[in-house]
Amino acid sequence: MVESQNERYSTRDAGHTLRNSRYDVRVARTMDDLLMVYSIRSAVYIAEQDCPFSEEFDGNDHCATHFIAFAADEPAGCLRARFFADFVKLERLAVRKPFRRSTLAFELVRCGINHARRKGFRRIYGHARQGLESFWARFGAKAIPGREEFLFSDHLYTEMTIDLEPADDEITLSEDPMKILRPEGDWDREGVLEFSRTRAARSVSSNSVRATPKPKNAA
Repeated sequence: MVESQNERYSTRDAGHTLRNSRYDVRVARTMDDLLMVYSIRSAVYIAEQDCPFSEEFDGNDHCATHFIAFAADEPAGCLRARFFADFVKLERLAVRKPFRRSTLAFELVRCGINHARRKGFRRIYGHARQGLESFWARFGAKAIPGREEFLFSDHLYTEMTIDLEPADDEITLSEDPMKILRPEGDWDREGVLEFSRTRAARSVSSNSVRATPKPKNAA
């Protein structure tokens, strides 16, 4: 079973999702962050592995959460998460060559798992490339019984899942509504909308809301 990340890393450090002495992993929120994510994936998948551009940038990047990892302020790795009804799919894990002998890939996956647990998900789903199943098994991943390997982008993949324990600090509907409004993954720090509460509420006049006129030809 996946260990509790709160025992190893602080998730309350100035909006960063994970920080330790060597790496800083956070949710990508700005255009600069996304450009760094795309650069890492281009270097790893397109330049090193000859993946076609249209297969690497598959149309899912703008409906996903991205994690970016830094080593001494240098962008070093990334991971993508997509959210479905009852599971999270972790994918597009990429680490630049100078950092492959480090624990950076593990830190990214742990970060994605912890993020999913805080959002209340109980299962991770992923496709492990042939030969890399043991990497995902370290997080508790198991192959889905009865499912055969399948082929895409020139490699065979195994469908695997990880069952998750509930997080002690899971985000639920019992939270203060302002906490739910905070930026993704930055739920433990006041956000800009909370600062907006120093302004008085606007009054809404009765003249500002009018019924939509009925079309002349309507019955």
